Amino acid sequence: MERSLDRRMDSTERIGVVGSPSSTSELTLDILASAVARKLVGEFALFRFQQDGKPHYALGQIVEVRLRNVWHEDPTVRSLIRQRGRIDAISERQDVHHGEMTVSAVFCRDGDRYRPSILGTVPATGTSVHIVDDSILEELLAPYQSQLFYLGRVYGSTPKLPLWFKHFGSGPDGAGEAYHLGIFGKTGSGKSVLAKMILLAYARYPEMALLVLDPQGEFAKDLRGEPTGDFRLPMREVLKHLGKPVQVVNVRDLVLDEWSLFQKILEASRFFRELQVFTADKIATASEVLIDAIKEKGINLSDLYRREKFKECWDLLNSPRVRNKIYAREGEAAERFANAIRTANSDRLYSTIWEPIANLFRQDRPGAQHINRLLLQLLNPQGRRHLVVIDLSWEYARDRRTAGVSKRSDRRFERGLEKNLLLPLEHQDSEQRSPDERLSEEQEQEPALLWNETIQALVIQRILKGILWAAEEAYSENRSLNALILMDEAHRLAPREEPENPEKKAIRDQLIDAVRTTRKYGVGWMFISQTLSSLHRGIVDQLRIFFFGFGLGMGQEFRALSELVGGRSKALDLYQLFRDPHSAFDPNDREYSFMTTGPVSPLSFAGTPLFFNAFNRVEEFLEANGWSDLKKD
Repeated sequence: MERSLDRRMDSTERIGVVGSPSSTSELTLDILASAVARKLVGEFALFRFQQDGKPHYALGQIVEVRLRNVWHEDPTVRSLIRQRGRIDAISERQDVHHGEMTVSAVFCRDGDRYRPSILGTVPATGTSVHIVDDSILEELLAPYQSQLFYLGRVYGSTPKLPLWFKHFGSGPDGAGEAYHLGIFGKTGSGKSVLAKMILLAYARYPEMALLVLDPQGEFAKDLRGEPTGDFRLPMREVLKHLGKPVQVVNVRDLVLDEWSLFQKILEASRFFRELQVFTADKIATASEVLIDAIKEKGINLSDLYRREKFKECWDLLNSPRVRNKIYAREGEAAERFANAIRTANSDRLYSTIWEPIANLFRQDRPGAQHINRLLLQLLNPQGRRHLVVIDLSWEYARDRRTAGVSKRSDRRFERGLEKNLLLPLEHQDSEQRSPDERLSEEQEQEPALLWNETIQALVIQRILKGILWAAEEAYSENRSLNALILMDEAHRLAPREEPENPEKKAIRDQLIDAVRTTRKYGVGWMFISQTLSSLHRGIVDQLRIFFFGFGLGMGQEFRALSELVGGRSKALDLYQLFRDPHSAFDPNDREYSFMTTGPVSPLSFAGTPLFFNAFNRVEEFLEANGWSDLKKD
């Protein structure tokens, strides 16, 4: 093995030698004349040295190259250069190129294999430094080839950067604990595609459960086979090849199951405002009193969508006992409320407000799924664990057919959509049709649902609550959930600033609590965000693995990045060299560059940042990870 690795190393290009001054954290390289004309920044380099009587091999990236010509720094020579432009005996010939190399991994040859070590001494000046290629990495990491995964190539170079994404359980492929991950970068930096690649890396493990909370519907579209960009990752085909069960659930198909949710949604609707109740505290009182009366009467939450059950609820609301609890004293407000109930069109309130709300809790909707049942199926420790994507977008609300809105009400529908009012709005011609005609139309259509951002937030809260409950149950049974939860658009759900919406504030608080507590339950979180500084610090501080794409190199974002990377100026200087992928002349030449920190690579156990360019061609990604038979035509 020694001869094999040494032979591979000797066959690669020698670019320089260890120079002075050097330390165990950063080495100065004296660049050879034969290598000064080639691109060196970002290249992976390797040198061998002796430590404790054993051969060691150190790898790292070249983060900077400097040029110095002491003759050109002399004032007299500078004066001549100003006149002549160059001096043949001095210019170029006396140039000295120095490189800065940050060591990220050290291996010690121990018998017939290589084990991790540290750079405990500085190798002698003149130690040869070679360029690393794929064959050297394969030799060093031969015992771990089955665990490696590739997202791209070393920044500005050709070798594939080996990464590993281990599941959160025990065993040879397990990390033994859960990790939280973060992917940050501007729109168009490639973070969503990178997240999908990482998701496929974890999908290789049958024992790992994966849940994607998808506010924009991007992951759901990919798994439905709908194109979402130039880089069309064949996720469905790969997951089928891996044998990973996949389920895409639209949020409209989730059955809500708590009275508290019904109460909050009813309060957020215009139901009580239509009955001349306007103040927030009085609306809260009215909804609480009504729901208490409904539960006392024995009406099931899942039956509230039925017209006859609504009539019972309406009669309760119109009863003096309930009205007197809402308005304990006689007065103008109490009289206005009583008159509004007597004169209200209850059929219109049912069809436009009550029924769309109640349908969210209806268990016999076509394709509907109970949230608890869905989570139990996902987190079931037996058999192959699932990948579940919950599409939280409300794009479907624009579908008139699904929402049950007639063509005559298109304009009012759009106006209500823009203002986050009730969906769907009432039919303009509903009063002119007979009950039989309306019933026939209802039977042909899917149940109408109420939907807005507040309800989306309440659904997310319910899902998070179910995850935390399942995690605590598993922990009480001394088992790890071994699950990863992916959260897209995290800066919107967990902003650093205080949200104005109380429901969004509750989501943020739940997420902060989740990242602090669920790791011991075997639940990891992956957050995707366009910004770093706007994501709540309580979440950022808990992340273990980071991926930073283009767009964080200025202002507040760069200050936040500097804190996380630990003030490594050379690494940050290299990060600032990242180009905007969309500045490329040809879309096929776009470079999606990332800096990563944390235990994500066998070449980064020293904790130093690594830099890579993500694959920009699907075929490269598939071939690098052993899925070449899935190449697209």
